[in-house]
Amino acid sequence: MTKKDNRGKGGGNPDKALIVWGYDEIAEYRDLASVLTKSQLAGYFGITEKTLFNIEKRQPEVREAYEYGRATKIATMGNNLVKLALDGNVTANIFYLKTQAGWKEEQAEVSAQPISINIIKPE
Repeated sequence: MTKKDNRGKGGGNPDKALIVWGYDEIAEYRDLASVLTKSQLAGYFGITEKTLFNIEKRQPEVREAYEYGRATKIATMGNNLVKLALDGNVTANIFYLKTQAGWKEEQAEVSAQPISINIIKPE
């Protein structure tokens, strides 16, 4: 992470340097994007969420790395889930159908009315 120039323009803090991420930070950000929230990523890099937002705004490649990191991990996990389902894992099948095909487990409707049973003794 390199600090470049002093802000000093537009009411910013003139003593605060502008953070610019290099290849290594962007690659690490991409790799961690699939397991950490933005808040956690900011903490990991020792910056605030607002600073992270500003970095993504100034450096579109940072935002793209985040999206790519998340998308590739989601694709990997999705492929693993489908493989498990196709291999006969019932839980994977049910989860897949619930999340991808809109299947729902419906509760049986319970009647609030009491049931009355009359027993008649034969004569």
